[in-house]
Amino acid sequence: MIPDSLLNGDNAAFLDAEYERWLHDPEAVDADLRALFDGLDGHTNGSTQIGPSFAPRSIFAGSMVVAGADERAVERRAATVQMINAYRVRGHFKANIDPLGRREKVEHPELTPGYYGLSEADLQEEVSTRPLFGMPPRAKLAEVLARCRVAYTDSIGAEFMNIDDLEQKRWVQEQLEVLPTRDVLNRDQQKRFLRKLCDAENFERMLHTRFPGTKRFSLEGAETLIPLLDMVNDAAASRGVREIVIGMAHRGRLNTLVNIMEKPVRAVVEEFEGKHGDNLKSGDVKYHLGYSANTTTVGGHKIHLSLTPNPSHLEAVNAIVEGRVRAKQDRDGDSERERCMALLIHGDAAFAGQGLVPEVLNLSELAGYRTGGTIHVIVNNQIGFTTAPREARSTPYATGVARMLGVPLLHVNGEDPRAVAATAQIALEWRQRFKRDVVIDMYCYRKHGHNEGDEPSYTQPLMYKLIRSRPTPREVYETHLVTKGDLTRDEAKSIFDDSLAQMQAAAEPQGELASAPASERQVQLKSADPDLEIYFSADAAQATTTSRKDVEVSPVKERWDLFRDGSITDVGNTGCDPERLRQLLLQVNTLPQGLKAHAKVKRLLQQRQEMIAGERGMDWSMGEQAAFATLLDQGHPVRLSGQDCGRGTFSHRHAVITDIATGAEYYPLNDVSEARFDVLDSSLSEAAVLGFELGYSYDTPEGLVMWEAQFGDFANGAQVIIDQFIASTEQKWNRLSGLVMMLPHGYEGQGPEHSSARLERYLVMCAEDNMQVANVTTPAQYFHMMRNQVLRSVRKPLIVMTPKSLLRHALATSTLEDFALGRFHPVLPEVDDLEGVRKVVLCSGKIYYDLLQTRRDRGVRDVALVRVEMLYPYPKALLAEIMAQYPGASIVWCQEEPRNMGAWPVMAHWLAEQFGSGSVTYAGRSAAASPATGSNSAHKAEQEAVIEAALR
Repeated sequence: MIPDSLLNGDNAAFLDAEYERWLHDPEAVDADLRALFDGLDGHTNGSTQIGPSFAPRSIFAGSMVVAGADERAVERRAATVQMINAYRVRGHFKANIDPLGRREKVEHPELTPGYYGLSEADLQEEVSTRPLFGMPPRAKLAEVLARCRVAYTDSIGAEFMNIDDLEQKRWVQEQLEVLPTRDVLNRDQQKRFLRKLCDAENFERMLHTRFPGTKRFSLEGAETLIPLLDMVNDAAASRGVREIVIGMAHRGRLNTLVNIMEKPVRAVVEEFEGKHGDNLKSGDVKYHLGYSANTTTVGGHKIHLSLTPNPSHLEAVNAIVEGRVRAKQDRDGDSERERCMALLIHGDAAFAGQGLVPEVLNLSELAGYRTGGTIHVIVNNQIGFTTAPREARSTPYATGVARMLGVPLLHVNGEDPRAVAATAQIALEWRQRFKRDVVIDMYCYRKHGHNEGDEPSYTQPLMYKLIRSRPTPREVYETHLVTKGDLTRDEAKSIFDDSLAQMQAAAEPQGELASAPASERQVQLKSADPDLEIYFSADAAQATTTSRKDVEVSPVKERWDLFRDGSITDVGNTGCDPERLRQLLLQVNTLPQGLKAHAKVKRLLQQRQEMIAGERGMDWSMGEQAAFATLLDQGHPVRLSGQDCGRGTFSHRHAVITDIATGAEYYPLNDVSEARFDVLDSSLSEAAVLGFELGYSYDTPEGLVMWEAQFGDFANGAQVIIDQFIASTEQKWNRLSGLVMMLPHGYEGQGPEHSSARLERYLVMCAEDNMQVANVTTPAQYFHMMRNQVLRSVRKPLIVMTPKSLLRHALATSTLEDFALGRFHPVLPEVDDLEGVRKVVLCSGKIYYDLLQTRRDRGVRDVALVRVEMLYPYPKALLAEIMAQYPGASIVWCQEEPRNMGAWPVMAHWLAEQFGSGSVTYAGRSAAASPATGSNSAHKAEQEAVIEAALR
């Protein structure tokens, strides 16, 4: 009899799986198990037939008669498999990943032989090593467990057993389990690793000596990041990657710029010396700046590196980087996501704490946002600013949020270069093989406080007592190599001395211009794509251009050169051939044969056909569709992304039509030309998706890139992207973008969150021609504005208050000729014939139609209505020209929003500066804390009062 203790519980699940394997191939299982299963063949367990008809419930759930089996051997075999699995699942808790030795290692019971009833004698018995990789078929149980400990509890602690895909999971198992016997670094690679550690250390020493106490957010304690990145770049280039877009916060950024991006050391020194303050408009601190470089790896492969500018808002850059990578892949036809890759470098506290992290991770597997896998590197200082991990997260690791993806999370000791190099190799191979994200969590420490002037021992005295007595990562590795005999002490010293000498020399002006004033020595080197135009000394520039010789330059720079000379007020030729427009509109509003559309969609398409024929006025959706179709026809890509934007929040767009019989989706605008058209229903995220589209626009200057909010007010969930990037990206970092933000706005009694797009927030940030803010009132204006955004030779973000009720308003229509033969007008004058005008009401957006209808109903002939369609740039000259037609007339600004919101808080100043203080009065709602009432009856009363105040 086989005891129930063997054939129940965990063992039963194991034996079931092995039995199923035996049914298909008896030789595939262990000899002991073959004997067991041979004895079972033909027997029954209760009502369940044992044999080829494999039962759905465990065949080992009760007692059975067994012949020819070694019970103890079977027990050891089952325990072996379970312990291998336990190490795979829980070994990371015991891993030696903390160089400070402060991390509590958890001795989980499932990792102990006694948990499975195994004795010391059992450990000396031979067992099958399957399913462990990298060992002979049979070995002593003690040897099997020793291999598990080395693979899973040494300097790498891996979380990966939640990966659903069996092939992917087995691949990770194999990488980790053969690692103990694999050559990771040959002698040349060891020397390269040490040299990069020397370079990282000497760079920080140089800055500390020259600029003591100055903020630089040093990498000291985490210098291993530099050789890690060096290995990732080299491995990526050898696997066909030709461009890496990098995002990182400020810690270690300067070191990365110099030792990875090859930014000249002298350029950094001159920035510390304050010699480049006038080179950008308002500029930014040196540890926020971007850079771009064509480099050649140690393996001889050419690769373009682009470090994206980033503010102090940690993790904000993640989405921008992903959008940039996707844009490059789409432009280059890299559908396999092989040639361009994202690399994101995080801090441990930020990765665990910032909401943008899971938002961006969630985009990684979505069709419209997939970039083929991002390599994430966490520089795990084991502390935030002053906050310890126990106060910063509810998970054992900073990576807890990434478990949602089911990808490898590789925790590694930053002072074990072999382990760090192995994680870099595994991460890159995983990314290229499976096109999914991967996380390297490099445990290290921060030598100083949050910055070089901060005192960390106020709050972490014990931690910093350890840190101050530690050798540097370079010293640790140097000692290790010398002790092992891989390097002599003299060889190690020579590597360090050469690094130090080169760093010191690179920090000094050289050549014949060395004694000239800085203003005479500065030259401009434009980076290969426009992350930043860097200025630095002539000798440094010469050295850099020489090292980049013969490297292919990114084509994005050439595209951007076409959009740097225009003015924000330029209005291009946005008309088109009427007949061609008619053909295009007929094409995209005709269903293909066999497609069964919803009855309401078919009715909508019929109405659009009537609009094309001139039997109806062109509505808003036709203005948009016409803009998209004509731009595509001219070869410009169009991309629209946002929540529910395929159909449209208000069921007006229908850019994708679903076959009600098959569920297949049809995109009419895809058939216009070879130019790419994407309309994407995004995840329920604002910050990540808006950031993604901004990044996409950075690398698609020739296209129309749009993000649409479900309701305009929802954009406040992405305020950090708006404030830190969209409003100031050109002024801080010299980056241009033509991104369009479409924000549904208008007061129709739908309550506080569905009325206002917070127009005031955008206008208050307008200065230095940084962006455009519009609230247009006709489909033709919308058509020309969108085309103007692409066809003119300037790129500025465009913020549009898009309509809701105007989408189907009887008065808000245009003609096909308005589209084809017209142009965009920043200000629209009065449309009716008036007499003796005593008052001019300036307004913007939907309220114009409320004013117009009421004025016509009442027969008012002495109040002119003038629409300010483009609020910024402020149309001063056009308003002056219009007001000159009404001498002596008073001026009123009318709006739906409360007095402290909408355009008035800013327009009041601009109008007063132009027409005189007190010359313009206000008609609108009173100041309020909330943008709108939740009562429909109160809304109607307020709206009537606003109209009355404007027209009386």
